[in-house]
Amino acid sequence: MEAKRISLDDYVLTGGGFNGESYDHKTDPTVMLKLYLPGKIRQPLDEMLLARKVYDMGIPTPEPGEYVQTEDGRFGIRFHRIVGKKSYSRATGDNPEEVARYAWEFAQMCLQLHATHVDTTKFENVKDRYLRLLSESPFFTTGEKDRLGKFITDTPDEDTAVHGDLQYSNAIFAGDKRYFIDLGDFCYGNHLFDVGMVYLCCYLSSPEFIQETFHMPKPLAMRFWDEFAPVYFGKDRPLKEIEEEIRPYAGLKTLIVERDCGSPMPEFRAALSSIL
Repeated sequence: MEAKRISLDDYVLTGGGFNGESYDHKTDPTVMLKLYLPGKIRQPLDEMLLARKVYDMGIPTPEPGEYVQTEDGRFGIRFHRIVGKKSYSRATGDNPEEVARYAWEFAQMCLQLHATHVDTTKFENVKDRYLRLLSESPFFTTGEKDRLGKFITDTPDEDTAVHGDLQYSNAIFAGDKRYFIDLGDFCYGNHLFDVGMVYLCCYLSSPEFIQETFHMPKPLAMRFWDEFAPVYFGKDRPLKEIEEEIRPYAGLKTLIVERDCGSPMPEFRAALSSIL
């Protein structure tokens, strides 16, 4: 697919992340641009095609538009902009007294997402994704890979939606409307792979990372999880039991983090102790 040429002069920078930057159109409030870092060509195209399939399924997400390229050679995607949006992480950081309400709303979104059955011929199985990441990792021994691979393979299969990067910054709201964003890793499979990311962002990440990325102190992030877990898993389950189940799935995220950082991440690997 050929990218449409656009000029960044028409946009204003609004934010940035690990993969790129976000922009709003200066004169059209309905348009936002997700622009990837230099050298990333296939990733934005793949994300656009995937985002279209997810949108067409009826998953609440901003409508994807065009695959574009700027004058400096970078590629990106234009989306329908949700005017007045706020992420659940930003909202919690700005209004810590509302943490229980925001955690409840986010949990309800996750429960609905993870109850959504998908056409498994159109998306990747989350287990296949993790097994591929494991095979490509240079940071685990053969024995460790065997144990991790068995854990992944033994996880029960499900045919329901998996966001793939389920951070509370990747869920937004505007008024009474709620949306998931950044669905470039959308797939299907067991919900625990998804919820592990929530635990990672709230409990396993460093205070510095949580403050910079999610705009709140770590104790508030931990309280978000403490409020989220009973809503998502049920009030009858002890929180300690939930965390023991979810911790290895949070630890598996180290396969992605180590790939992107190029070095082992001991703070995340600790969550894999029950497997390794």
